Amino acid sequence: MSNALKILQEKCGCTPDGAFGPNTARGIVKHYELSPERGAHLIGQVIHESGSFKLTRENLNYSVEAMMRVWPKRFPTEESAKPYSRNPKALAELVYLDENRGKNYKLGNDTKEKASLYIGRGFIQLTGYNNVRSFASDMRLPDVLRNPTLLEEDYAMDTAIWFFRKNNLWKICDEGVNDDVIKRLTKTINGGYTGLDHRIKETKKVYEWVK
Repeated sequence: MSNALKILQEKCGCTPDGAFGPNTARGIVKHYELSPERGAHLIGQVIHESGSFKLTRENLNYSVEAMMRVWPKRFPTEESAKPYSRNPKALAELVYLDENRGKNYKLGNDTKEKASLYIGRGFIQLTGYNNVRSFASDMRLPDVLRNPTLLEEDYAMDTAIWFFRKNNLWKICDEGVNDDVIKRLTKTINGGYTGLDHRIKETKKVYEWVK
């Protein structure tokens, strides 16, 4: 269980009880100087991506069956998946190493060490050396590049806000809080529409709290 929510609450001047509710939502919006629309979309997406602020580190402890389901082309048989089953480091070194990825999906992980170190961290799973380096530079936080575990708690929400800004998602958020906008944001963040109904529900709930 991550302490990221308590740290975020302290940063935003809220009671650090680890329980998310209207006061914390309003605190986040105020602290980061967000409009109600931007705040609702950000928090709604974060709730889903992080399992309600609980998950801030990518879990690569996959079973054989799970790997074959998630990466069917990479692991077409049980034999091909077995060496990486319940072996997060080896799996990260395989799937996040640039030489094993398509040309449009490079992460800047040119060594196995980088591939296993720069796994997804933060409320919206910032992944790969290039993304972490860009975040560290933009936010003037050089320690993050040397120690990306800082993204799991200290800067978990900051990574999400950075991602929204870097990908020009605030412009979409400003169009309002409705199903179509949430769907478009989900596509950019998730790469598909996983958990869309939940994202819609949480975003609209938060919007009622902060508007």
